[in-house]
Amino acid sequence: MLATELLFVYVYCLVDDAIKAGVLLIPRRPGPAPACTDAELLTIALVRHLLRRRSENGFLAEVRRDWPCLFPHLPDQPEVNRRTRWLRGAFEQLRATWAAAVPPDPVQQIDTSALPVKHPSRVRGPDGWTGPGNDLAARFGRDAAHAEWFYGFRLAIRTDLGKRIVRAWSIVPAAVDERTIGTDLACGDAAGIDALLQDKGFNGSRFAGEMAAAGIEVIIPPARAQRKKMPRTLQRLIARYRNRVETSFKEITDQMDLARHGAHTFDGLLTRTVATIAAHTLLLTLLADGPDANIN
Repeated sequence: MLATELLFVYVYCLVDDAIKAGVLLIPRRPGPAPACTDAELLTIALVRHLLRRRSENGFLAEVRRDWPCLFPHLPDQPEVNRRTRWLRGAFEQLRATWAAAVPPDPVQQIDTSALPVKHPSRVRGPDGWTGPGNDLAARFGRDAAHAEWFYGFRLAIRTDLGKRIVRAWSIVPAAVDERTIGTDLACGDAAGIDALLQDKGFNGSRFAGEMAAAGIEVIIPPARAQRKKMPRTLQRLIARYRNRVETSFKEITDQMDLARHGAHTFDGLLTRTVATIAAHTLLLTLLADGPDANIN
């Protein structure tokens, strides 16, 4: 097990090296430089998600109590929250950098998962849950995984089939045609994708045609009539790997608590989402190449 103090130091070194190397382009803020650096705040946010601490305020209190020597100038929670939202783009840059360090799998998966913002019974009409330009708004959707309705958005991800590293992601409407989202997430990196292993919700000639035009084969679990024509070895292979993307969702939304994010605005939700996915990417690269294979 990687000790928490060593985890703080290890993540800080990764973040600080990225800043010094010019990998992170952080917008300058007016005024004097704060005593608590951007690298420290990025580290605290990433480690909080790695340790699966749901409460930001509670984790800051834990840091002040147990590791004051590591962060002697830690500001109050409102300032930490405000500056962390300012650093939202840095989390995505870190995620992309860490993901790019590992060659992508030629076979990948795309799927979506519910991202609620409030309980459906508390919805009383239009609210402030809208994205940039009001083009994206919270709506009702069906969470098939839990067989229930929810109010909010969906998290769409494209992951490696084997390594399960998130290669692309997006927050999308709650009621959306997953095939449209799949086209958007896949086409940007089409040259590196040979095939997509998808569930039956992605079945359709239009989606298959769009992917074929990009040089990507779409593999869908066979219907009962199709199983007679498909080799049993291929059927077993599809059955074995078809739900690997659900493992990533379980880690991101359940174990890292993104489904219970506690955000009050879309800006806060976006920040928590990108920070969680960056931490998840770091966790998978740590499992492959880091100083320890188990972080709890």
